[in-house]
Amino acid sequence: MERIPILQMGDFLLVTIQVDMHDQLAISLQDDLTDRITQTYARGVLIDISTLEIVDSFIGRILGNIAKMSRVLGAETVVVGMQPAVAITLVELGLTLTNIRTALNVEKGMALLRSSLGDSIPQVTATKGDTDDDGAV
Repeated sequence: MERIPILQMGDFLLVTIQVDMHDQLAISLQDDLTDRITQTYARGVLIDISTLEIVDSFIGRILGNIAKMSRVLGAETVVVGMQPAVAITLVELGLTLTNIRTALNVEKGMALLRSSLGDSIPQVTATKGDTDDDGAV
C-alpha cells in the first residue's frame, strides 16, 4: 500500500505530499501522522501540498482533522505551498480550514512553527571585525 513519508526534523514532523491524494491515502496519512506525533512527541507538523493541483472537500476535511488531532496531541500544524487553484477551489466549496495555519513555502512555514512555539531561529550575522585572516567569517 502506498504511504506518504513523514520525516522528523528535531521537534517537528515534515510531510511532503508528492503524489495525487485519494481518499484512502489521506486517511492513512491521518493515522500515520497521529501515530508519529505520539511516538516522537513532536511539537509541530508541517504539511507541504505544493504538488497538489486538486483538493476536494474530503481532502480538505482530512487536512482540518489532522490539524485538530495534532493540536489535541500537543502539536501545531502549518500547511505550505498551496497552489492558487487549490485556494480558489476550497473557497468555492465553502471550506474554511479552521485551525490550519498556512504559509507560502517550507521555509516560511518552519519559521511560523518556530515563532508560534516560542523557539528562536538562530541568526548568523557577521559584523565588521568578525573575520579571520583570509576574510572568512
